[in-house]
Amino acid sequence: MDEIITLDYGSGGKKTSRLIERTILPALDNPALRELSDGAIVPGGEQLVFSTDSFVVSPLFFPGGDIGKLSVCGTVNDIAVCGAKPLYLSCALILEEGFPLSDLERILASMRDAAAAAGVQVVTGDTKVVERGRGDGVYINTAGIGVLRWSGLSPRAMRGGDAVIVSGAVGDHGTAVMLSRSGMAQGDIRSDCAALNGLTEAILRLDAGVRVLRDPTRGGVATTLNEFVEGGPLGIELDAGAIPVHGAVRSACELLGLDPLYCANEGKLLAVEPEESVQPVLDAMHARPEGAEAAVIGRVTDRYPGKVVAQTALGGKRILQKLTGAQLPRIC
Repeated sequence: MDEIITLDYGSGGKKTSRLIERTILPALDNPALRELSDGAIVPGGEQLVFSTDSFVVSPLFFPGGDIGKLSVCGTVNDIAVCGAKPLYLSCALILEEGFPLSDLERILASMRDAAAAAGVQVVTGDTKVVERGRGDGVYINTAGIGVLRWSGLSPRAMRGGDAVIVSGAVGDHGTAVMLSRSGMAQGDIRSDCAALNGLTEAILRLDAGVRVLRDPTRGGVATTLNEFVEGGPLGIELDAGAIPVHGAVRSACELLGLDPLYCANEGKLLAVEPEESVQPVLDAMHARPEGAEAAVIGRVTDRYPGKVVAQTALGGKRILQKLTGAQLPRIC
């Protein structure tokens, strides 16, 4: 560990994991936190799923969304991939002195519309203001509560031969934000920011034996899949050619020196399914706009324990590790 916090610790990659596992978890350790899932399953008469997230994206407004929409969708998705129905959100705003009221109104309207579309309510919150120059406009924290409907979703449930499915083209959000930040925004590249609770419910209602769901945000698909297998007896083998990436995103990533597999997504999910359930799940995804480009991208295997390996178009194999460094800082 370093002696100070650097931007790398917010990348969602190796240093983020190290900070959580060596500093945060030992200080706050309890069984629910130890799972290190997107949300905690809270025991009780009716099991609840509780999640929280903070949003520091720069710029605040980008093609396809803004910090308001992002804060609602991000928390809704963290609850949904735990197998829960999201119900209520909180909203805490940290505003910088001098921030335009018109921008705040635009952000709040975006939150309202995103919450309505996802079928959730913002029921509590908090507002703080910091001195000019110390808040970068606005930061937002949202917490969410949902009711657990489908239990047992975990990477520990995966088995050799299971299929890995992605719900659509990857890298849209990270690329859109980075282009907007650099002043090179292109109309055909937009963030995929969207609530996924409708899609997760459509999949889980099939009772098709879903092993695990996760939304690959910071660190992208490669980092999230590494989280599935690290330290375990199984690995994942991907078919790089099967991973959907929009042509404009691929070109932009080449220009920016980025890898779409490590770019953040805010409207995509990864699902691991038994082979016999693949087609019904794909059909359910394809029936919804947020899953129209869903595809099988790989298989769980015992050939590469603890590793994610991609089969390249040239017939070689590439080991995909967790994101190292801050490829995309301030992305969500």
